[in-house]
Order: sequence, then C-alpha cells, then structure tokens
Amino acid sequence: MSAERVSQDQINKAAWAACDTFRGVVDPSIYKDYVLTMLFLKYISDVWKDHYESYKREHGDHPELIAAMMKDEQFVLPEGASFDALHAQRHKAGNGERIDRALHAIEEANGAKLRDVFQDISFNANKLGDEEQKNDILRHLMEDFAKPTLDMRPSRVGTLDIIGGAYEFLISRFAATAGKKAGEFYTPAEVSMLMARLVEPQEGDEICDPTCGSGSLLLKCAREIKSTNGKAPYALFGQEAIGSTWALAKMNMFLHGETNHQIEWGDTISNPKLRTQDDTLRLFDVVVANPPFSLDKWGYDKAANDPFGRFDRGLPPKTKGDYAFISHMVETLKPTSGRMAVVVPHGVLFRGSSEGKIRQQLVEENLLDTVIGLPEKLFFGTGIPAAILVLRKKKADDKVLFIDASREYIEGTNQNRLGDEQLDRIFSAFDDRESLNKYAKLASLEEIKENDFNLNIPRYVDTFEEEDEIDLMAVRQEREALKSEMADLEAKMDGYLKELGYGS
Repeated sequence: MSAERVSQDQINKAAWAACDTFRGVVDPSIYKDYVLTMLFLKYISDVWKDHYESYKREHGDHPELIAAMMKDEQFVLPEGASFDALHAQRHKAGNGERIDRALHAIEEANGAKLRDVFQDISFNANKLGDEEQKNDILRHLMEDFAKPTLDMRPSRVGTLDIIGGAYEFLISRFAATAGKKAGEFYTPAEVSMLMARLVEPQEGDEICDPTCGSGSLLLKCAREIKSTNGKAPYALFGQEAIGSTWALAKMNMFLHGETNHQIEWGDTISNPKLRTQDDTLRLFDVVVANPPFSLDKWGYDKAANDPFGRFDRGLPPKTKGDYAFISHMVETLKPTSGRMAVVVPHGVLFRGSSEGKIRQQLVEENLLDTVIGLPEKLFFGTGIPAAILVLRKKKADDKVLFIDASREYIEGTNQNRLGDEQLDRIFSAFDDRESLNKYAKLASLEEIKENDFNLNIPRYVDTFEEEDEIDLMAVRQEREALKSEMADLEAKMDGYLKELGYGS
C-alpha cells in the first residue's frame, strides 16, 4: 500500500464524499452520526494496523511478542473489531449487527476512555431502512472509507491533527445542513477561536464548557495553551444533554489526543454532573459556552429550589433560559482566577423584568467585563446577530468595555464569517480596553446606571454616520438643466420623425 503523503483537504473531501451514500435516503441529522463514527473506527483501525506493521518490521513475525507490545498502545482494538475485518464481510447479510458488535467490543476493551460512547448509535437501527437497504447502504459506506485517499495510517497522514481536522470539517459541514438543530452541536471555528483568546487559557487551567456540543470550544481553548507551551498541563471538562452529541464530543477528544478530560452526559441546569466529592459545583478557571438561544422549558419549575444556589440573583423567565446558563456559569468560576465567555442573543442585553434584575446585579457586583456585538448570520441555523459576554471574578477596574463588531465581516451566500482582519481588530480593542470612535466604548458604572442597566450596544457605541448636507439650490439647478436637455432631445426626435414621414 502506498505511503504517499495525503493533504488535509484530500482527507476532508473524501470523507464528505462518503456522505453521498446517504443523501436522498436518510436525513443529514441522522446520518452524521454514522459517518463520524465510521471515520473514528477507520482511523483507530489504521493506527492499530500501522503500529502492528511497524513492530513486525522491527522484531520479525512474532505474533505473541507483538501482541504484548500492542498492549501499551493508547487504545485497544479487539480482534475482529477492526474496519478491515468488517469491510471483508461487507457483501454478507448483517452489516449493521456486525458493526454494532465491533463498536461495543471496542467500548468494553477501552474502559473509561470510551465508556458508553456508542450506546446511542446503532448501525442496525431501522432508521437506515429495511434489512436489504440498510445492508447496501453500509456496504457502500465501508467501500467509500476503504478508498486509498482515506488510508489514515500515521505513516501516511503524519500528525494526529489531520484526523481531528477531518472530524471538525465534517461536523461543520453537517452543521451547515442541519438547519435549526445546528447550533446544538457546533460553534463556528472563528467564534470558538475568538472566545478562546478572550478568556486567555493558561498552563494548569481547568476549563469547562457546560453545553459542550461536539467539544469544539474546549478544543480551541486547548489549542491556545499548546500554541504557547506545547507540553503545558491543563484539564478539559464538559457536559452535553444530547446523547449522540455527547458521543461526538468524546470521540472528538479521543481523536485530538486529549487524554485529560471529563465529558458528562446530562442536562446542565437540571442535573449538573461536574461536582466535587462534597456534592458541590466544581469550580473552574475558565468557563466558555454557546448555549441554546432563549431555550424554552429550561427547568424553571425546579430552579426556585436549586440546591446549588445558582439563581440567588433571580429566576430567569419561564420560557427564556439564557440567564439560567449565564447564572450557572458564574457560579462555577473560581473566586480569583475565574473568567468566562458566553454567546447570547441580543435580548439578553436589554430585556426587562427578572432578566433586568439579574443583569443589574451582575454589573453591580463588577463581574461583567466586556460586551461584544457580532455580525448577523454567523451561527448555523439562525440569521440573528449575537453577542459575547466576558465576565471575570476579579477585574482590574469597575468599567465595562463595549465593542461593536457587527458591521465588519466577510459576507457569504448563506453564512457570514469573521476573517483574520476582523478578529485582530476585536482582540486589539479588547486588549487596549479604551474607547475607540464608532467601534468601542469603555463605560463607567455611572453611565450604565444612567441607562437603567440596559446593555444594548448602540447606547454606548455611537456608529451613526452623518450624511453630507444636501444643497437644495444646486439640486434645483441640476433638475432645470436636465429638463432643458430633455426638451432639446424631444425636439430633435420630432425632427427625425418628420423626416421619416411620421410627423404631421
């Protein structure tokens, strides 16, 4: 088999092409789990095979010795559970059942690393059609992944990042086609990068995303640390309510080589699972999240008696859970080092009633650091503009920085995005923490009080552009000149018509 190097783009395109097997037969919100799981299985099978062949070249054909050495691998691949073993039997009936058995064997053999990851994903489910259709679909899927381009042995693809990159690429493409459900499992890469840099993750930090989706935000925070100190220790924590999405996050961590992580499955508001041995909320240095916007039925009925005291500043509205997530995040910040960034709809900045009271307390307690207005159509599944709130447990001043980044973006057909130029301007304003004409305003507590704690960005950042004064006399003169020119043209036209015999 050729060891010719392959590019990230080639891997991405080949993996996306594998989705053709499902298109027109199964909805993308369903088949994404099968494609991503097959990518995972193919990759770990290729890694296992590559390492086995390397030991064989080094020590000769001694199966028992090689088997003993393979026990020290990062993961265990049980006999008969590899992609190649499944692919060899693809023409037989029972593809779905065989794949499920292989996944459960892998899960069992790897203990805590992959416990329960595949329990919500069944290749033998009726979602893929009747037995004959299902068998054909899965045969085609395995044949797509068996193509030379998707040979993902480390000796061919090089670093681990290439498979992590392919995984992130597929997740982003699925998000773009999943409509309203997209935001539940993916935050656009540049927004994740922006948030990660805003909270400045450091060596030794414990980092949490209480609505982690596929884990993209956590991975961006990890990348920030690695970019400055590749071997620095840190720990990642997350919780995700949707079982199949939680599984994506676990596989994503595995594929990116993130061994020091704890990702829990469950609803963060009704049942926060990241707790201490004393059954209190675990605290973190960094908390980041892109929670579902204005979630209905977020757990209002139980919130009044919350055992963790997360809603002491007030209960969010019954049908809008934005401040439920914000309140949870604030209560999980460490007293001195804690800082957080959260994506919110603009209504969070100005809505009244209980939300207004919570917002006022957050400002008066000097927790709110920065409000950043983002452009519209950045997030999959919604065209509305959003904002990022940055909060800190320990601030250097008692002011709030407002940044209006809503008007600068790279326009796309369906989705806008932030480029390097737009991101750099946000970071520059954030770091300088000074007022900047028509872009940023460092507001005092008194100014915010004067606005009744309304944080709507236009109240602080004046982006109004004065229009040039209109000289009405000049406009009148131009109009008269045009009328005269029109009259001359009409006269010439009459003359031409008479010459042609059409006039009287």
